[in-house]
Amino acid sequence: MKFENLLELIKAVSDSSLTEFKYEENDISVKLAKNSGVVQVVEAPQTVVSAPVAEPAEAVETTVGKVITSPLVGTFYAAPGEDMDAFVKVGDRVEKGQVLAIVEAMKLMNEIESDIDGVIEEILVENAQMVEYGQPLFRLQ
Repeated sequence: MKFENLLELIKAVSDSSLTEFKYEENDISVKLAKNSGVVQVVEAPQTVVSAPVAEPAEAVETTVGKVITSPLVGTFYAAPGEDMDAFVKVGDRVEKGQVLAIVEAMKLMNEIESDIDGVIEEILVENAQMVEYGQPLFRLQ
């Protein structure tokens, strides 16, 4: 299966009301599940490639403030580069749409933007740490 065809398939399933889709052809098996946040492509019996399905970062109201969670699985980066300052630090005032961090998934850099205005109370993960889908990244007040 060509990569372009795979992308078209992912978009078609994403735009539909299907929650799960499985396609098999020769030694290739593709399973798409919207609720899991992960697309798995099996090209050979022992080869599995997982691709995260990005969704917007979401602020969750808690008793101790609002929490920004990771929209995908990957590596958390607090700064745009190794020798650069972090996007935000504790005490910074942030606005809706402001970039807070980057999560790298499959060599793609995904900017994590705030969906609310607030003040960074706590950064809940370390730079270069692996994060899971839905894992809390920042706590805002």
